[in-house]
Amino acid sequence: MIRQLLMVLWCLLLAVLATSVQAVSTGWKQAPHIQVELVSSHQTVSPGQTFMLALHLLPQEHWHTYWQNPGDSGMPTQIRWQLPEGVTVSDIQWPAPQAFSIPPLMNYGFEGSTVLLSKVTLPANYTGTGLLVKADASWLVCEEICIPGDMAFELPLAVARQPAVSEHYRPLFEQGKAAQPVALQRTASYQLQDGVFSAVIESQDDLLVDAFFVAATDLVEHAREQEISWQDGSLLIRQPQNTYFHQAPEQIEIVLTSGPQAFVVQAQRLDAAGAAQAGTDFGLAAFLLALLLAAGGGLILNLMPCVFPVLSLKAISLANSSGDAAKQKRDAWSYTLGVLAMFAVLALALIGLRAAGAAVGWGFQLQNPWLVGALAYLFFALGLSLSGLVHFGSRLMQLGSHLGQQQGAKGSFFTGVLAVIVASPCTAPFMGAALGYAVTQSAPVALLVFLALGFGMALPFLLLAYSRRLARLLPKPGAWMDTLKQWLAYPLYLTTVWLLWVLGRQAGVDAQALVLVGLVCLAAALWLWGRQQLGQGFRLAPQLSWVFALLAILLLVLLQPQQGGALQSAENRHWEPWSPARLAELQAEQQPVLVNMTADWCITCLVNERVALNTDSSRQALTDYGVTYLKGDWTLRGADIHAYLQQYQRDGVPLYVLYWPGQEPKILPQILTPNTLRDQLAQLANTTSGH
Repeated sequence: MIRQLLMVLWCLLLAVLATSVQAVSTGWKQAPHIQVELVSSHQTVSPGQTFMLALHLLPQEHWHTYWQNPGDSGMPTQIRWQLPEGVTVSDIQWPAPQAFSIPPLMNYGFEGSTVLLSKVTLPANYTGTGLLVKADASWLVCEEICIPGDMAFELPLAVARQPAVSEHYRPLFEQGKAAQPVALQRTASYQLQDGVFSAVIESQDDLLVDAFFVAATDLVEHAREQEISWQDGSLLIRQPQNTYFHQAPEQIEIVLTSGPQAFVVQAQRLDAAGAAQAGTDFGLAAFLLALLLAAGGGLILNLMPCVFPVLSLKAISLANSSGDAAKQKRDAWSYTLGVLAMFAVLALALIGLRAAGAAVGWGFQLQNPWLVGALAYLFFALGLSLSGLVHFGSRLMQLGSHLGQQQGAKGSFFTGVLAVIVASPCTAPFMGAALGYAVTQSAPVALLVFLALGFGMALPFLLLAYSRRLARLLPKPGAWMDTLKQWLAYPLYLTTVWLLWVLGRQAGVDAQALVLVGLVCLAAALWLWGRQQLGQGFRLAPQLSWVFALLAILLLVLLQPQQGGALQSAENRHWEPWSPARLAELQAEQQPVLVNMTADWCITCLVNERVALNTDSSRQALTDYGVTYLKGDWTLRGADIHAYLQQYQRDGVPLYVLYWPGQEPKILPQILTPNTLRDQLAQLANTTSGH
């Protein structure tokens, strides 16, 4: 009897201990090639206390995860916390990384048991009796292939007056702390000069450093040889600068390894490197070249098909005032002011969103389906006006919809505004380099580059206004203008069709149908309004017109964008969807890769695909050279694609990059010819065989 009683008590004790252990851990969760658990350093926490949480990763043998700077490929482990209001959590306290050489790549990460610590603080006035910790973790685990993974965790903790440490998991947290590099309180600085990264670390002792790791991404060529030496009592480390470097932070973290020990130091950017306030080195020659390229890109924008419908409105205005030189100059400068104002607004928006960390880029306004639908409404209404169905009055002119039909300065100004809105997705050849330069510079420099782009776009109208010889080429006003005005409605209708197509690719056919019904309501509203203007309306026509207009707006508001970008039909699918993990996997396998960053609202992208990428010749070239074609769709916003564009100092699409084993990535021109792809592949193959 006593033995049975002791057995029962022993079982109860084991159950209590098991519950105690489980209360501070979610337990192991299995994912492909890795186990993950979320653990608390304390079983019971108290208000005002700081304690530790650990994301414990245990990949299978020979598999690894990644450091905060994964190196040439890979993706760092990320944790997105969901905690009660007032509870704060620190960034991940990273262990010292290991280097994984996969020629020609060098990656940084962790094999075996890895403990990522984060510090959590409860406010002193916390009143809850429990604390529910929620976390969404994502990682990339790699061997010869890479597999992304993610998992949601929930860890309930008790809150009491006195905290209680979890003795069972104490060794785990000691392991996590021991793996972290020791902070060196030493003065350190770095600079980028002549294509080389160098850092100087003051030290009183002869610290034997085996290797170093720069936490900032895209700063050094990770696979290139490191130089470590002592000069005048200071440690000097050097490594070639990354080819696609785009930002020099004010301060960077450098991890130094000395045998089994690791140290970390914070290095400040020297003024010599800091001339690039927010990115690449600033020089007067580069700045002037960027202004010239921007102006040239703006000039070319006038030839883009998405700009023509708006410019046709302006052409009518210029023809109307062909006999009045003063009026032509006033309208030309008003148009220029509208263009510059809109470019300034877009530049400031991009600069602000870049500073806030948003993943946006050039042409980002057409990533918003509601704005695409609103532009479709606007162009359709303008087309109906040119067709003579309705004549917009001064009230709508104030809202910008009278635009080119209004012959005053205000109409010219708003024509310039609308021209920029629809022109920006048409990234012309010289435009990409100038914009890539602008978004890596300080705000004033970036703004000047954008204004140069706008000035180039408005330049033809200024020349027409000030050159009598050019002005004489404009025909005299006459009855032909009304006929021309009606013909020019059709480019506006075609632009509406294009916008509807973009909308359908973004938000699906249901949303497209919704906006089409809205266009019918808009046409009904404008027809009723036009009859009222001609004195042919009936008593309730104005009220009914407003009902149809409000219904059109309501249908636009009800639009529901779908997640994800466009998918190509199976019969044309000679490409794979791009992802950082897939690109890293192919590079690790030493496979040739073509990356195409595109968007449905990018006219240049669509033309290139039709002319140069989706042809039988290009498909055969990809097959002949064993190239995997990856396509990234930026029709809707995507942080991964934005980061990839920034890597190559671009802030818009298209971007075409060829990866060939053993060679640096090759950026193709933004305007492709039918033979561009095959010629480039043949050149890369010959270069490799020549070695």
